[in-house]
Amino acid sequence: MADSALSIRTITDSDVPEFQRVMAWAFLSDTMGEDSKWLKVLEKDRAHAVLDGDELIGTAAVLTREITVPGGRQAPAGAVTVVSVKPGHRRRGVASLMMKTQLHGMHETGEPIAMLWASEGGIYRRYGYGEYATSIAMLKMPTRMAFHPGVHVSDARIRQVSREEALPVMREIHERVRCTRVGWLSRVEHTWNVQLADREIDRGGLSSYRYCLHPEGYVVFRVKADSGSSELHVRELVCETDQAYADLYRFLLDMDLAGEISFYTAWDDPILHMVDNPRKVVREAGDALWLRIVDIDRALPLRSYSSDVDSVLEVEDSFCPWNSGRWRLTVKGGEATVTRTEDPADVSLDIAALGSAFLGGVRLSVLRRAHRVVEHTPGHVDALSIAFLGTREPHCPEVF
Repeated sequence: MADSALSIRTITDSDVPEFQRVMAWAFLSDTMGEDSKWLKVLEKDRAHAVLDGDELIGTAAVLTREITVPGGRQAPAGAVTVVSVKPGHRRRGVASLMMKTQLHGMHETGEPIAMLWASEGGIYRRYGYGEYATSIAMLKMPTRMAFHPGVHVSDARIRQVSREEALPVMREIHERVRCTRVGWLSRVEHTWNVQLADREIDRGGLSSYRYCLHPEGYVVFRVKADSGSSELHVRELVCETDQAYADLYRFLLDMDLAGEISFYTAWDDPILHMVDNPRKVVREAGDALWLRIVDIDRALPLRSYSSDVDSVLEVEDSFCPWNSGRWRLTVKGGEATVTRTEDPADVSLDIAALGSAFLGGVRLSVLRRAHRVVEHTPGHVDALSIAFLGTREPHCPEVF
């Protein structure tokens, strides 16, 4: 419960400096001043401040985005960001007040999905966000590695170009690719400047970005210079074809004076299976996108499914009570219908578990073993698990 002394409202232009200061203090940062790159994408009519009297003590915002869901469809989604509570004001219900305001607002406007990146892993499940909706892999590998004999590298020319020349091409390629990759997000104009911010303060001691174009893809990376061998820190590698993927990885692996490549990439990145010695590729898994179903009856029909199923789900959702109760999920030919029902439940779960499974990132059968899902009718959890899976692991390559 939120402290009764607290109030919440959308911010005004005059709130922005204090809004930024609270964010910086909460994240132990000096880099969120008034010139912050995040101001370029902040939608002030969707940004909220929590106040204790006249003191601003909490911040949160929603960015209007689309996310690609299974079936290559685009679903409207609220990207929750800049959630912070001023030090000294925790455990007063500030975050709960912001989360409730956001989710109830999305429900009223018909935005069926919310999503976020969690700065701490123990917070957001209580608000109905499902962890590991997409996973990410921190990949490190030495350069000069050979591909196995079956990998063909074409003679396509890869050009390093200026940022100004690269961006128009990258925008076009990214827009085509993101519509085919589950978990990828739409980008508005200023998103590019945020994702590829390149001021000295953004570089973390690395070089400026290098931009390299392939006829069917691109790669963006920084360099950590060393007198012996440098490291390539890949920011984005986006390809329209498998051939471009092999070509661009070969380009990186053969880079003169470079000794190692690091890349936050998809967990099922096929480079592990392309090289001749996969043990030299080190992967460390982590959670990426957390996803929240705002409206079950609107969200579940947005995606396609891998197999037919007919199950009654009993869903618990104390934060958004309109989701609680029994729902019949019927899938035929990949298309879903979702209706209220009084029939006995085949499966019981909370809304966070459904969010984890929505993009196919977590199997409901795994959540059953974790005591997050209860099966009442034998076989239904396995059938639902198969129905929710896609042909590739969902992946969200950008933090917002």
